[in-house]
Parts: sequence; C-alpha cells; structure tokens
Amino acid sequence: MIGTESVLTRIAAGDPTAVPECIARYGALVWSLARRFLGNTTDAEDAVQDVFIDLWKNAARYDPARASEPTYITMIARRRLIDRKRRAGRTVTAQPLPEETIGGGGNNSHLEIQDEAAKAAAALNELREEERRVIQMAVYQGLTHEEIAATTGLPIGTVKTHIRRGLIRVRERLSVGGGGR
Repeated sequence: MIGTESVLTRIAAGDPTAVPECIARYGALVWSLARRFLGNTTDAEDAVQDVFIDLWKNAARYDPARASEPTYITMIARRRLIDRKRRAGRTVTAQPLPEETIGGGGNNSHLEIQDEAAKAAAALNELREEERRVIQMAVYQGLTHEEIAATTGLPIGTVKTHIRRGLIRVRERLSVGGGGR
C-alpha cells in the first residue's frame, strides 16, 4: 500500500494506478471465491470481471472504520457471486412437450384447452381492477415485477401482493367452478 491510504480509497479518489494494484492484490482472492461458488472457469472469469467493475464503481462506499479492505472486497465478491448464482438458477431451459400434447389427443383436447382458457379469462375478469391489471401485464406482456412497478408507479411489494392475491383468487374460482384439476 502506498502511504496509509487503502487501494479502494485511492480508486474512489481517481488514482489511475489504484485499479491495477487492486486487481494484482485481490485478484487471487476473488478468483478463488468465484471458482468455489461457480465451479465453471468461464463463469468464474466473467464473475471476477463483474466484481472488480463493481468495486471500481462503488469504491467510495468503502469505510475502513467498518471493515478491513480484504473483508470488504470478500463481502462484495460474495454478494455478487450469490446474485449471479441465483440468476443462473432462474434461467428457463426449454423442456420438450410430452408426446400426447404434441401429437394430438384430437379435437377434444383442443376443445378442453379452449374451455379452460375461457374459464380462466372469466375468473380473471372477476378480480379487482388493480389485481387484473398487474396479472395481465405479467402474463400477457411478460413483464417482471420491477417492470410492472415502473410502468404502474406502484411499489414493487404492492405489485407482488396484487399478483399473488389475484392468482389465489383465480385458482379458488377455477376450483369452485369445476375448471381446476
């Protein structure tokens, strides 16, 4: 370390030599965490890059009175790696349809699907306006909770609550009306 100033404090101050020094000093630490968390070299390389970009952007948040520099860097790396692992766990992979769905089942199958869709639409129309609106945005437009909150101006917690309560009501109406399975 040059003087008593930490490398993160120097990054926050705009010292151009601090970033390469931070990578040289803490690269092995972040790399070992990434390999342990992700197991895949390619993902680990991307994650290490993301961690150092995050450290560079948020270096001003480092407070030496709260944690040592290695502890702070480990904490930031760990959080980013957990976020990355969660995102990877949420990715949807294509699943093949069962043969009876693909091949047919005849017109009865098609009519049953139409009937179920009509019952679901009717149950959706019975919901309160705000519940119906956010569910339609999620289902028909494919918007995330965050995107719905931004579009409607509602807090994200309210959006999630409206969706959850609305889907519960739709499920109840379908099971009472004989539309459920």
